[in-house]
Amino acid sequence: MAQRPLNVGLIGGGAGAFIVQPHQRAIFFDGTRRVTAAALHPNPEIAMKEAEIWPYPITGYTSYDEMIEQEAKKPLGERIDYVLIVTPNHVHFDPAMKAIKAGIPVFCEKPLTVTLDESDKLVQAVAAAKIPFCVSHTYLGHWTSRFARFIVQSGLLGEVRWVDSYYIQGWLADRAEDQGVMQAEWRVDPKQAGASCCGGDIGTHALMQLRYVTGLDVVSVQAHLETFVEGRQLDDHFTTYCKLSNGGKALVRASQISIGHKNDLGIEVNGTKGSLLWRQEFPEEVTILLPGQPDRTYFRGSVGPNDGFLGDLPEQLMAEPTIPPGHPEAFHDAFARLHRCFEQDVRAYQDGKPFDCDGSQYANVEDGRMGIAFVAAAVASSEQSGAWVDFK
Repeated sequence: MAQRPLNVGLIGGGAGAFIVQPHQRAIFFDGTRRVTAAALHPNPEIAMKEAEIWPYPITGYTSYDEMIEQEAKKPLGERIDYVLIVTPNHVHFDPAMKAIKAGIPVFCEKPLTVTLDESDKLVQAVAAAKIPFCVSHTYLGHWTSRFARFIVQSGLLGEVRWVDSYYIQGWLADRAEDQGVMQAEWRVDPKQAGASCCGGDIGTHALMQLRYVTGLDVVSVQAHLETFVEGRQLDDHFTTYCKLSNGGKALVRASQISIGHKNDLGIEVNGTKGSLLWRQEFPEEVTILLPGQPDRTYFRGSVGPNDGFLGDLPEQLMAEPTIPPGHPEAFHDAFARLHRCFEQDVRAYQDGKPFDCDGSQYANVEDGRMGIAFVAAAVASSEQSGAWVDFK
């Protein structure tokens, strides 16, 4: 007998918010999840009005406090099975903590919080409750990100010496925050975004791509946070030189003032035996460079084992592609893969069965905490004119 669809409650997402749109498509992607409830706006009247005009029927709530309280009273099968938090950064911690205390798993947009203290508290709460928690680092959901992870962590490139992980945009090259662009207004406001705009917003994606693909951690940073647009309170250009946990080095960099760039997230890993290149704007491809050999470009759906470079491939990895090669997977597919993996852990949690939540399928709360620690260290380094700052 087919399992019932999981019920998802939205926190945020009304009044023209962007990120809720790919998330809700991803939630409905497999037919095994659905949005049933929402607290869509901090203004109670707007929240209820947005719920009334939502594209499909949902139960609207005046606040996330009301939604969590009322839904937690319902029996399993009728209540929400997890919440999706898609608010500005400063409204991540409180609803996440309240959902955890109510026994409701959490899928939270990144960055995890705006302060390291808040992140530490969430890590402790998740550990105590033994509850699934996902931080939405979208690009880990690409099949090619998982393929790249397998290649590097299997040792096929040898020991990692150098990594260049970057996310380059141009949409904040002028004062978009003064032009009624809602997405810009809160990102450049320290009260809503935290201590960093560019680093917290997209630099954390570059960091997470490095950590996910290589399995290594950044242990020390030498950073420069720069603001090129006059009058802006937070950084719009973010550069960190990093020491890695294996003794290697890395550059984790981000920019939002590089005109012409859209969502240019990429990573290059240089090992002792070869190099790997991946870019999310070409998400079907992973390129391998080996000494004395032609370049190898692997395409999702056309990867096979034992080809002279690859050995045996994990069954779980090879079962991941959902459409034939030549029909590109992209942004929405990546979101859907994260929600699909999270669903498995939510169902296991509800059934009292063990679940991993170990960072291999999606970023967990500890990964989110590492992103905040990284940004805090980068801010501290930049304030000391690029001095080396260690962190755990």
